[in-house]
Amino acid sequence: MDISVWLAVWIIFYVCLWKTSLSQIVYSVNEEVTKGTVVGNIAKDLKIGINDLESRAFQIVSASNKKYFDVNLKTGALFVNERIDREEFCERSQRCVVNVEALAQNPHSLYRIEVSILDVNDHAPHFRHSSLVINITEDASKGDRFHLPVADDADVGSNSLKDYRLSTNEYFTVDVHSGDPRVSAELVLQKILNREKQSVVNIVLTAQDGGKPPKSGTLHIIINVMDVNDNKPVFSKSLYKVKIKENVSIGTKIMSLSATDLDEGTNSEIMYLFIEHGNDKTDDLLTVIPETGDIVVKGQIDYEETPAIELRVQAQDKGSPPKSAQCKVLVEVLDENDNAPEIIVTPLLDRVKEDAKRGAAVALVKVSDRDGGQNGIVHCSVKGSFPFKLESSYSNHYSLVVDGPLDRESISEYIITISASDEGTPPLSSDSVLTVQVSDVNDNAPLFTAPITVAYLKENGQVGSHVTKMVANDPDDGVNAELSYSIVETTNMDIPISTMFHINSINGEIVTLQSFNYETAKRFEFQVQATDSGIPPLSANVTVNVFILDENDNSPVILPPYSEPGSVNTENIPYSAEVGYFVAKIRAVDADSGYNALLSYHITEPKGTNLFRIGTSTGEIRTKRRMSDNDLKTHPLVLTVTDHGEPSLSATVSMDVVVTERLDTVQPSLRHVPVKEEGFSDLNLYLLIAIVSVSVIFLLSLIGLIAAKCYRTDGSFSGYSAPVVTTHPDGSWSYSKSTQQYDVCFSSDTLKSDVVVFPSPFPPADAELISINEGDTFTRTQTLPSTGQVR
Repeated sequence: MDISVWLAVWIIFYVCLWKTSLSQIVYSVNEEVTKGTVVGNIAKDLKIGINDLESRAFQIVSASNKKYFDVNLKTGALFVNERIDREEFCERSQRCVVNVEALAQNPHSLYRIEVSILDVNDHAPHFRHSSLVINITEDASKGDRFHLPVADDADVGSNSLKDYRLSTNEYFTVDVHSGDPRVSAELVLQKILNREKQSVVNIVLTAQDGGKPPKSGTLHIIINVMDVNDNKPVFSKSLYKVKIKENVSIGTKIMSLSATDLDEGTNSEIMYLFIEHGNDKTDDLLTVIPETGDIVVKGQIDYEETPAIELRVQAQDKGSPPKSAQCKVLVEVLDENDNAPEIIVTPLLDRVKEDAKRGAAVALVKVSDRDGGQNGIVHCSVKGSFPFKLESSYSNHYSLVVDGPLDRESISEYIITISASDEGTPPLSSDSVLTVQVSDVNDNAPLFTAPITVAYLKENGQVGSHVTKMVANDPDDGVNAELSYSIVETTNMDIPISTMFHINSINGEIVTLQSFNYETAKRFEFQVQATDSGIPPLSANVTVNVFILDENDNSPVILPPYSEPGSVNTENIPYSAEVGYFVAKIRAVDADSGYNALLSYHITEPKGTNLFRIGTSTGEIRTKRRMSDNDLKTHPLVLTVTDHGEPSLSATVSMDVVVTERLDTVQPSLRHVPVKEEGFSDLNLYLLIAIVSVSVIFLLSLIGLIAAKCYRTDGSFSGYSAPVVTTHPDGSWSYSKSTQQYDVCFSSDTLKSDVVVFPSPFPPADAELISINEGDTFTRTQTLPSTGQVR
């Protein structure tokens, strides 16, 4: 080959190398170097700042148990991390490349680096056996050739087997063949043998590699000079070629060899055998039947391990000495789709946060197929519908990334099946299951069951009384679902709500810090806040309405002129008084509400005849019959006013009723209360103006209300809840409104009746209405709810 051809070859080589360097980073390192040997500065070559290596979580990803290379995050240097044996990686391949994958986050980037493992001369050539016996007849012709075993050298390139040398002798030389796939040698006879002169020739064959310094191995050859058998077998071909499919059954005949010998008898009987060539993998795959020359399958033939088999077959006759001939057999193994794709999944995260953004890497996926050609083309996908997808990084390398929103409260764990399928016929596939756990973030605020909570509390209760218990739920997990409760600080009647109520921050129980008086405050409104322990914390509020329930803690109070304690009041009536004659009227009030403020009047007569009666609801004292001569002139009465609370409270007053002949001659019995005389002051003027103003406004409002009722059409006031006054048969009224109900009672048997109004701000829906009949007795009837109208 001339210089121009060599120059063209080198130019093509460097052009290919230059194109490769443009597509990816390529380093080279010798095998068997010490750990820590620097291969190159990967940060500089990838144009990543050294200060960004740690922040971007730069790392070397390895799918195997051993991590042969690693990176120094402080210098950006790629260094050897494990012992590297080239022969372990690539066996006899001329080019040995280890693919290294580098991963960087923020943003996610995956880099591929090729590291070329350079061979060093660490293996010496060796023969399978230390000695070889060759029988050569004495009539062998000068120039006859004899095949020698091929030495094996695990190294490649310039360090592989290069030459054979023969020890000094007068009969033989060695002829070296430097062809593919190995360097072989033949023993060449240079001088006619003479058995009678020398029957055994001992020589040493040395196999030498091209390393610096070179290494070698020896074979001791013993040549026995045999007697004449002047015809040797002859093969029909010097080279045989055959094709077989992989996985062919053991015992299958793949071909038959044929050799002939011109001799007769025993010298023409041929035996076939393989010449060992130092490859243990191929020696155990095929065998030859010595008598027939049939080559049959002996072991499992796998295309992925042995795509081609080279055999050297010797045909030897049975002469004495025997003669032999050799031929070469090349067996080509055809690939079958017998290997399913392999999937290697390397998780990058133990848990994925539910707020992870689209494109966040979860795992690395690598697929491979040991088959070749169309059978080795693999497609990878995710089975089912998931918020994840596969993104192709480069050939057969993928990244599993987030492709949709994640919600731990809906799905906390994903079991993802990754499937790989080849293009063989029929296609083969395999699956790999990856479990992805979703971790919680604080994305849900606490939630109360209702926006408003109503609680009822009796007045005069003890400090620390239970009011209600607040309960909120948080669908988050762990610390994000741990809740604490607090009262939002407000004031009620200029008093901080925190001085009235206390809430347990852990269980939400609300208790009182003081005793309450219904007559002072009837309702408290405040807000309770539930806050979780997440970062940042989230919270929710609920409104709490606490209604104070009235207790019967106020006794009735008798109004003037009969209210002076310890005094005996006197009233006069004429002897001619008719039945039902009005004597006096007792008035009383009660500071409580509802039934606790509903009063009844009774007469207690320790002596005398039963001459008087009192209206239980009105307090009016009247005669029950006409006077008689037997009646006393003075009748002492003890009057009791009782409320309807439980237990009921009461007040008493004493009165003497004096019977006279003529009422007009007697001073009025009403007690004269002295009034301090003073001039008409400005305060009296203002009071008079206020009373007149209120009266005018009330009169105008009443006229307007009557006019509206007269002229309104159907439905014109349907959006309002007008107050309703209902008249009962006994003369009592019931006044109800959307938020209040009043019981108005009066008596129809006197012109001096007073109206008494009992407010009931928050009556229960099933409250009872007390009405008064003509006999001054009480009856209870169910009232409508406070939002309805009484008709």
